[in-house]
Amino acid sequence: METNRSAGHLTALLTILIWGTTFTSTKILLGAFAPVEILFLRFLLGLAALTILFPRRLRGTNSRQETVFAAAGLCGICLYYLLENIALTYTLAANASVIVSSAPFFTALLSRVCFPAEERLHPGFFAGFAAAMAGLILINFGGAQVHLNPMGDLLALLAAVVWAFYSVLTRKISSFGYPTILVTRRIFFYGLLWMLPALLFFHFHPDLTLLARPVYLGNLVYLGLGASALCFVTWNFSVKTLGTVKTSVYIYLVPVITIVASAVVLHETLSPSAIAGTALTLTGLFFSQKKGAKRTKEKKTS
Repeated sequence: METNRSAGHLTALLTILIWGTTFTSTKILLGAFAPVEILFLRFLLGLAALTILFPRRLRGTNSRQETVFAAAGLCGICLYYLLENIALTYTLAANASVIVSSAPFFTALLSRVCFPAEERLHPGFFAGFAAAMAGLILINFGGAQVHLNPMGDLLALLAAVVWAFYSVLTRKISSFGYPTILVTRRIFFYGLLWMLPALLFFHFHPDLTLLARPVYLGNLVYLGLGASALCFVTWNFSVKTLGTVKTSVYIYLVPVITIVASAVVLHETLSPSAIAGTALTLTGLFFSQKKGAKRTKEKKTS
């Protein structure tokens, strides 16, 4: 059991390490493709990869389970990314980054309602949340003035709430007992189906000849195979192993990894406020995990 929990933490960390570096790949692809085109192509590639890797079919599901799969695809694949991308057209990337990173808070509240016996909140979680959000504000704004954009900020907030629903749904799906890869593949399938109406609305016309350029093809493959196929499998495994709350707090690290990756790849300078914010965010993650682990240990020994 302890080995599984360690594996859950490692896969959550691996997932966040990759998700935190996707900003650079997406930024490069935006030079040739629209956001909705990148979104659809990466998950289509991810679905194809998972099908080739594990061609076995998911059998024995009932209509109630398929409804949960469809809801997870709607929340985690379609709505979350669409809301986030649309939010970025109205608000600053810094605003969206901080607001979306509040997802662990909403995940914890929703999990407490849906799984009251399993997901118990503790003071350490709220202290960790406060420290992490303060750190993220320092990272993204530093000494700059915060600019509120009601429409964009609201959409980013909705994205965080939608991700909370996705986390709870995947926790429910884990109780079905199906292999994680098959589960992820089914979620991708429904997510792509939900995305089809949006393609018409956003005028989906990708120029696939541009993928002949290695820079575009390489970054799309990275997003499709790494950030989508691999990361959603590892994330779903972590949720299954650790629970929704413990897994979700790793989201705090995404902006931290993004600024480090930007400094290494794009040669951007790390400001003192970004360094201080990183320290605060890591402290928040530590408290969110440490107190929960202690409580779990005490519960087992009582």
